[in-house]
Amino acid sequence: QLNMAKKKEEFLKEFKEGPLQFKPTYKFDLDSEIYDTSEKKRKPAWTDRILWKVRNLSEVASKEGEFPEEENQISVTLNNYVSHMSYGISDHKPVTGTFKLEMKPLVSDPLVVLSPEGEWSAEHDVLLRYSAAPELPSSAWDWIGLFQVTFRHVKDYVTYAWVEDDEISSSRDSKEVYMSASEIPKTGGEFLLCYFSNNLQSVVGISEPFQV
Repeated sequence: QLNMAKKKEEFLKEFKEGPLQFKPTYKFDLDSEIYDTSEKKRKPAWTDRILWKVRNLSEVASKEGEFPEEENQISVTLNNYVSHMSYGISDHKPVTGTFKLEMKPLVSDPLVVLSPEGEWSAEHDVLLRYSAAPELPSSAWDWIGLFQVTFRHVKDYVTYAWVEDDEISSSRDSKEVYMSASEIPKTGGEFLLCYFSNNLQSVVGISEPFQV
């Protein structure tokens, strides 16, 4: 029935499904692996299914009249697709799928390259150096944050510096920015520097890990 619907219904045609390599998941007697023994004796059926569809950037862009160089920025691979016969509280057996999701970077090279200058500690103000690609849409609201290597979100910064307000030197190739010693963690550890672009609303450069 689902396969027939996928042929007729336009919105279903682009959905994918893994191979059905498990027994029909409906209808079972409760707390058993025995198909329906009631008076109705319903035929076993694969009523529990997992379908997926990836909405790539190319779909959005094509509607707006633009076509990106790479069509698929996101790819999905189905690792397994199985039923779980041990569950008996329903006349259905649950189905799970495990997927691998790969997101390709929108840019192959970072827009900003940055690194700490000298030894970093809480005993003195510290310096960092960065260089930006010409195509970076820079803003006075751009900032560079100090993060622990285990950070999970852009708001997890320990401290930060504004790229313009805290700049102390500039050349054609690079710029230097300072961070106050009072904001540097006294306990030390392994950290990263991240450049956040206000115009792009994303991190566009990450340093190599370093010790404080």
